Amino acid sequence: MALHNKVNSEELKQQMLSSEEARTTISFYCYHQFEDPQAFRNELFQKWSELGVFGRTYVAKEGINAQISVPSSNFEALRDQLYRYPFFDGMRLNVAYEDDGKSFYKLIIKVRPKILADGLDDDTFNPSECGQHLKAEEFNALMDRDDSILIDMRNHYETEVGHFKGAITPDVDTFRESLPIIEDMLKEHADKHIMMYCTGGIRCEKASAWFKHQGFEKVYQLEGGIIKYAQDAKAQGLENKFIGKNFVFDERMGERISDDVIAHCHQCGKPCDTHTNCKNVMCNLLFIQCDECAEKHAGCCSNECHEIVQLPEEEQMAMRKGKDSGVRIFSKGRFKKAPKVEESITYEEIHPES
Repeated sequence: MALHNKVNSEELKQQMLSSEEARTTISFYCYHQFEDPQAFRNELFQKWSELGVFGRTYVAKEGINAQISVPSSNFEALRDQLYRYPFFDGMRLNVAYEDDGKSFYKLIIKVRPKILADGLDDDTFNPSECGQHLKAEEFNALMDRDDSILIDMRNHYETEVGHFKGAITPDVDTFRESLPIIEDMLKEHADKHIMMYCTGGIRCEKASAWFKHQGFEKVYQLEGGIIKYAQDAKAQGLENKFIGKNFVFDERMGERISDDVIAHCHQCGKPCDTHTNCKNVMCNLLFIQCDECAEKHAGCCSNECHEIVQLPEEEQMAMRKGKDSGVRIFSKGRFKKAPKVEESITYEEIHPES
């Protein structure tokens, strides 16, 4: 059996979009020492292909970080398959809060040096000594205390469309960049309850251990991240203290947690929280664009890109040949017309979460 995709990505994407098959989007992570990550990767690819799994997964010697979707009819089979591994038994599977089944269109499993691009030397501290996990009700209660400080461990383009009320949202592009900035910020709050959250939990797992190693004592993290919080708050009738959208790293680009729209179109300034990528493939800028601007600019971020997408495909391909713009995101500093582009960064750096 082939252990890689051999079908054109655009063809696979169209197949996914036109399919009426019900699918469930899931994310999970597990820190576990794999002796042979490549062999485990190949084993997963074969088993998951048989179950019709799509998605993006990183395997490293330190563990696994997965964001996938599976035909809903195979969800139980996938869970049983995972739990047969002793190190996965009972592992939390985060099920998407708002899911149309169109999150992924192919299966990608890669072996990486680490499952999270954090820039830390794990040999200098114990990553397993993380902060105390809080369930949704506990998180709400501690958030209300005057001696607590709440930190969003995500990137600026995530927090722009949604965050917890009263949270500090560092203006950063990557998780790696955020750690020293937040550490310096916390020094004047060392006596407080330091609360942190992210999308699914993996960033807080590592960050809380690092901050404890740096001497902060009262460190807490939201169990299961925003995804589980939204599920539990709804199921338990709790006050939902998250406003806006939860940015997710798949084709959906967001799950609506509340009706609040707290961001703006980067081209006209109209209230909007819809992320998109510039239709000029050579640009591919991630930015926020309202429906009116999408129609006016043909889904592009600038007049220059609009002009390029009008060219014959052969000319566009010639322009792209030999060029790799990397992953580009709109400028830090929130809303500005005509988005300023930051330097390209690696795909793994801006897609850390499960």
